[in-house]
This record gives sequence, C-alpha cells and structure tokens, in this order.
Amino acid sequence: MPINWDEFDAELDGIIDQCADATDAQLASKISSITRMTDDEVQELFPDPADVKKLKDLMVIVKSAEDRNTKINRIVESAESFAGVTLTLLQKFV
Repeated sequence: MPINWDEFDAELDGIIDQCADATDAQLASKISSITRMTDDEVQELFPDPADVKKLKDLMVIVKSAEDRNTKINRIVESAESFAGVTLTLLQKFV
C-alpha cells in the first residue's frame, strides 16, 4: 500500500502543533508560578518559547544573590538578547 505523503505530512504537522501548544502552556505555567503574571498573560506576552527562555534567563540574573552592580553588568552583557523581553514587560506594566 503506497503512502500518501501529503496526508502523512498534514497529520505530522497537526501533531507538532499540538505538542507546541502543550509545551507553551507548560512554559507559561512555570513562569506564572514564580511571577505575578497569570498563565494567559505569559502566553499573550511571550508567545514564542524562545522569549520565555530569555525571560527566565533575565529572572535568574535579577533574583541572584549577586550585588546590584554585578547584576547590572550581566544584564548589559546580554542586553541585545533581553531587549525584546524588557520592552514587552515595560509595555505591560507601565
């Protein structure tokens, strides 16, 4: 029996989309558990999982036990990476 590659491709895309949605929900739940944001707010503000990772990286720096100047220097070192996340947060809360 020959394989219908178009049908197979469509089914695979559907499965991938479902997995991505589940992953996004799990990421949002983790972030909302340690912030004042709800799951929905996290998903709305950061629909891209890569942005959630950047947010996490920024939060790790902010919540670290390092002194203020060290935190500032670490954030400045990654400013390009954090720029979109920072802008999103400020737009939400300002």
